[in-house]
Amino acid sequence: MLYQTRKELESLPSTVHGGQGWKLDGVEDYSQNLNPFGPPEDLPSILAECAKDTGHYPDADCTSVREAIARHYGLGPENVAMGAGSSEIIRNFPQVFIRPGESVLIPAPSFAEYTQQCRIAGVQVDNIELRAENNFYLDRDELFSKLESKHYAALYICNPNNPTGRVEKRSKIIDIVRRCEELGTMVFLDETLLSLVADESLISLSGMVREFSNLIVAHSFTKSFAIPGMRVGFALANESIIKEMDKVRLPWNVGTLEQSAAEHLVGCEMPYVVEAANTMRRESEVMHSELEALGFPVGPLSDSFFYFVPVRELGMNGAAFQREMLREGIMVRDCASFGPAYTDYVRFCVKDPARNRKFVEAVNRVLKSMSH
Repeated sequence: MLYQTRKELESLPSTVHGGQGWKLDGVEDYSQNLNPFGPPEDLPSILAECAKDTGHYPDADCTSVREAIARHYGLGPENVAMGAGSSEIIRNFPQVFIRPGESVLIPAPSFAEYTQQCRIAGVQVDNIELRAENNFYLDRDELFSKLESKHYAALYICNPNNPTGRVEKRSKIIDIVRRCEELGTMVFLDETLLSLVADESLISLSGMVREFSNLIVAHSFTKSFAIPGMRVGFALANESIIKEMDKVRLPWNVGTLEQSAAEHLVGCEMPYVVEAANTMRRESEVMHSELEALGFPVGPLSDSFFYFVPVRELGMNGAAFQREMLREGIMVRDCASFGPAYTDYVRFCVKDPARNRKFVEAVNRVLKSMSH
């Protein structure tokens, strides 16, 4: 008997992600948007202490860590749903709130998993293009016109947007959420990368989720604490949304070690993340200035801690520039996977002063090799 897959899966490609530099010896990875200072120093001892508890099932309700997260954001535990990374939150959202055949609106380019998980759920995906001439910011009027052109079950917003690094202001996001509320459209706001942006507290909607009937905010500890090997994510929303999200959550989806680590990190180590964000803001300005001085087409100063740069004026596409930088022991992200319009783009992140200097020197050598 031949098996038959669901029609939604027949032509579904695998998604492509950065952070692959660890597979290569002697390569420093600038393709991943992680805290460059690594995990807090006391995390290994916290994990070692918790290892004794792995002989029993983890708390299926994640009670302690939800309470810790809620305290941090000025919310209640009923406003928090846990996930095995924000990727589980991204997967669960369309399973709960979007019926097969309904449509969602996703800016392009943006994080590929939104589209992937919607298509797995049988959902129609429409895009609104983010344009270089607008520095890849959302055009509010164009967005509203698109939202009003047909019914959308949900709008996805990544803030800061991956891969462009642009940060939308809180007032603009609130206007968008309110308009979506009037139109009966959910808003999936991904703030996974926002904790590493200076002035996060002036941008985030995380502490405001109880004010909206249609908003869910996704978070992760992956980027802020540089722990991609530990899958801990969470969603913030009003109580009724969280109750629905919990219906599709896998049992014991967040392990004992992850729960203990996350409780410690959000309870004790958030100043560590704020310090990293402030350092990267300063370092971004230095790195940007030095790359500009070399004649590298770095574009405007990033709103965040990573850059989305067209390299076509160097006479190469993203894949070719990636190869040249790999010869220098540096991995950047070839952005062709974000769509045909972005084959000439690369993405790279800001790190600490020494590694930023290493990056700039490598770019300088690549540019010089091209001139010979």
